[in-house]
Amino acid sequence: MKNSTSKSELQKALQKLSKATPTRSTIPILSCVLIEAGETGTTLRTTDLEITIITSIESSIEETGSAAIPLQTLLEITSELPDDTRITIDVNENNNVKIVTDIGSYDLMGKPAEEFPVNPEANQGVESGIEANVLNEMISTISFAVSKDDLKPALTGVYFKFEKDILTAVATDGHRLAKYVRNNFDAGKFEGEVIIPRKFLNIITAYINNDEQIQLLLGDNVFTATIGTDTIYTRIIEERFPDYQSVIPTDNEKEIKVDCNNFLSAVKRVSIFSNKATHQIAIRAESGSATITTEDPEKASKAQEKIEIEYVGDSIDVGYNAAYLKDILAHMNSNEIVIRLNTPISASLFYPTSLDDNVEVTMLLMPIRLND
Repeated sequence: MKNSTSKSELQKALQKLSKATPTRSTIPILSCVLIEAGETGTTLRTTDLEITIITSIESSIEETGSAAIPLQTLLEITSELPDDTRITIDVNENNNVKIVTDIGSYDLMGKPAEEFPVNPEANQGVESGIEANVLNEMISTISFAVSKDDLKPALTGVYFKFEKDILTAVATDGHRLAKYVRNNFDAGKFEGEVIIPRKFLNIITAYINNDEQIQLLLGDNVFTATIGTDTIYTRIIEERFPDYQSVIPTDNEKEIKVDCNNFLSAVKRVSIFSNKATHQIAIRAESGSATITTEDPEKASKAQEKIEIEYVGDSIDVGYNAAYLKDILAHMNSNEIVIRLNTPISASLFYPTSLDDNVEVTMLLMPIRLND
């Protein structure tokens, strides 16, 4: 294989592809980028066996072929070359790679292209019907609640339920839950339920921010996003998502209205003095105000702040993990929020008040039992 391209073209492609290259892997070939120079052009592919990214670049092809080249080394040398450099990649039958430029040449060992994992079967997926801006809003609102515990694979992605006029997305890690519902949804050809890995969603939001047009297809076990010359595949998480509806209480009748920014700022300040293991803070809500407190006997530190709220009823004391509470408040996207409570040990519900009429957002947070 022998082809040449510009430094900027190759660098841009490798930066995208690095998102699907594992930093550590017991499979050496996964640290490589597969470059395929064919009659119609040059494509590059990386994978971590969960995510696969394919892109094409403009290049001059002198000899067709394919090779797996260590991505990090190729990206590092490309990044260090002058901007107007032309790069030629020449690979012989023994997988010896020579990178040739006007200012020097660099040699490294590649790997046989045959060792590289095959491309995922997309199975002619059907249109999901999700517009790019809607998907971006959903991901940015709820993905913080996705679990990082690989022992619970169903919770390591976002659950989507596609119905004719409604799209629901849910993320939970067992301590908190975030649900986004869009009514008046113009569904595509797909109706059903699917769990999509968080990593895939985070990757494609980078493209959405660049106002790229996105085509999203759902296959039997693969979700595909096509953005310009790039195609991103992910395996769908084939697990059963827990019955999230059953954990959302329907009897939370104590209602608090509060300025979200003021509340979040107070929680941030008070939590600085909380125990670093539990992050526990306590909130006492009473008519007209809420007092936020924390204490860490181990470090002899404590803090207290009072904020204004709208609340009528008996006082109630609730404990929270401040880190989880800050996450929820930071993703409410509303100046004023409503908090609905029942008892100090039952789940609390958080709702933004300023949303599009077709959007419903519900956040749930489990409390921490306070010591008497």
